[in-house]
Amino acid sequence: MSGSILQVHHLSKTFPNGVQALRDVSFEVMPGEFLVIIGLSGSGKSTLLRCLNRLQEPSSGQVFYQGQNIADLKSVSDIRRLRKKMGMIFQHFNLIARQNVLKNVMMGNLASKSGWQSVLGIFSEQEKQKALECLQLVGIADKAYLRADQLSGGQKQRVAIARALMQGPQILLADEPVSSLDPATCQVVMNYLKKINQELGITVIANLHFLSLVRQYATRVIALQEGQIVFSGSPQQIDQEWFEKIYGAGAADVS
Repeated sequence: MSGSILQVHHLSKTFPNGVQALRDVSFEVMPGEFLVIIGLSGSGKSTLLRCLNRLQEPSSGQVFYQGQNIADLKSVSDIRRLRKKMGMIFQHFNLIARQNVLKNVMMGNLASKSGWQSVLGIFSEQEKQKALECLQLVGIADKAYLRADQLSGGQKQRVAIARALMQGPQILLADEPVSSLDPATCQVVMNYLKKINQELGITVIANLHFLSLVRQYATRVIALQEGQIVFSGSPQQIDQEWFEKIYGAGAADVS
């Protein structure tokens, strides 16, 4: 697939306890895709996402970002630059509760700062304005000076998205970004991810559980089962037969 932004070749991951989380996983990602990874809990979704930006090291295989083998990045600064280009959104937000929303978002820019600036948390007026713009993009600029622990779950996740955007990423990796949210809030958060994908052209790779969300937002789907890819294609191709192959006989989708 020419022109891809990310290539994964024969990726495998076995943990020290013997659990094989990924088995010979290969795929490519085109710029501007909204790729969703689905599968049962324990199928390897989170491990795969974390291998893409070296939060975890694979046991074998290769990941190429813009043609570069990310395993060749040896220095801490090089790995930080990689993670800056692949912003990560976590299931449990990972905000600093005692800090206000604006400060949490500006912390997304720490990878670009010197050691002493990072330690002291020194940010410029330009960074403050950029953080406010990121908050505006996800519809939560009015909460900029509230402490993070005063927000609802959906608001916290939007702050986490704004923090990732602060890095200026080309790819957003979203690890179960709505699994802890109620259905209505899920739609709000997913709509902002879609907006970022379509209006800013940022590639999104997300782990999701519910097929109803997958069909609504994904441009392409990869399904994992016991660490292996068992499906790759359009979300509309996942009929009941495929759904049961992925999730097991008798499985039912939850809207």
